[in-house]
Amino acid sequence: MNDTVDVKTLTIDGHEVSGRRGQTILEVARENDIEIPTLCHLDGLGDVGACRICMVEIAGSAKLLPACVATIFEGMEVLTNTERLQKYRRNILELLFAERNHVCSVCVSNGHCELQTLAQQQGLTHVRLPYRNPQLAVDASHERFTLDHNRCILCTRCVRVCAEIEGAHVWDVMGRGIDCTIISDLHQDWGSSSCTRCGKCVQVCPTGALFDKSKIGSDHPKYPDFLPYLNLMREAQ
Repeated sequence: MNDTVDVKTLTIDGHEVSGRRGQTILEVARENDIEIPTLCHLDGLGDVGACRICMVEIAGSAKLLPACVATIFEGMEVLTNTERLQKYRRNILELLFAERNHVCSVCVSNGHCELQTLAQQQGLTHVRLPYRNPQLAVDASHERFTLDHNRCILCTRCVRVCAEIEGAHVWDVMGRGIDCTIISDLHQDWGSSSCTRCGKCVQVCPTGALFDKSKIGSDHPKYPDFLPYLNLMREAQ
């Protein structure tokens, strides 16, 4: 088969680019140094389009599409940073901040939080929505780590890394809508679950929802970039 059949030519923000059949808009954009903001996406994990931060405009379509899961096609015209998209992303961020209890000044991930960084990048200076202030549990039953539901944004990175990389399938999502929550096993305490204690879920969490107890009160960096390396080593084996 001729390889050129699998090459698609498209434009992103007026730049003509090309990609392979089956690639997502996000993949092609990043290969060409075109930045599209994301929260639930992480290189090395399968995409689910959970956060909707990466929505883009497509010529000829009234709908916005998530760049992390929408695949390219020949002649596609993509816009990634219009006034409509900027407003949309700020609205999503406001909803995330208002839904749970994100108080940066007392968070263990202050300064190392992707939600915080993205809000700064998108020019979010205040939240116009009423805060829900839910009374959510903090699970500190694990010997090394803590789960704070107040800071969870339901990106499902922990669920995917545990299933796809570790193969343990400890984490899952329970409930619907505003009642959604991350659970370990069949809603057991994290400390009594089948967790392998690897800590991958903690490293990929974009906020302070999962954190290492030993880092409390100190610098609390995370290293999500290790995932592409793990995938590379796994493929090599």
